[in-house]
Amino acid sequence: MITYDWNCKTVDAYIEKEGNADVVYNVHWRVTGISDQLDPEGNNCSVTNIGTQSLDVSEITNFIPWDEVTEAEVEEWTKAAMGEEQVLSIETNVAASLEQVIKPTSITLTIGEPA
Repeated sequence: MITYDWNCKTVDAYIEKEGNADVVYNVHWRVTGISDQLDPEGNNCSVTNIGTQSLDVSEITNFIPWDEVTEAEVEEWTKAAMGEEQVLSIETNVAASLEQVIKPTSITLTIGEPA
């Protein structure tokens, strides 16, 4: 089983736009997939993908001042801007990368060092 943790804490914001201060227009997201499978040290295997998502701020409605914005709201904005298909694609890519960590199909070798 994989748990997906979306971190949307870091944003870019216009200092001022349409009379509002600190208007978020870009989100730096980090999605970590955490498996119930353990690595040799006994830690849950995990993989992280990162990226950015632009937000449409052409028409600001229901503006929330920055000091009242929650991470859950920013995550919601990010996923809405991406669309369900893109969110699923990101989580699918994380799952595939995590599968390679758990059951690798290739390794990197260096001449003169043990495998």
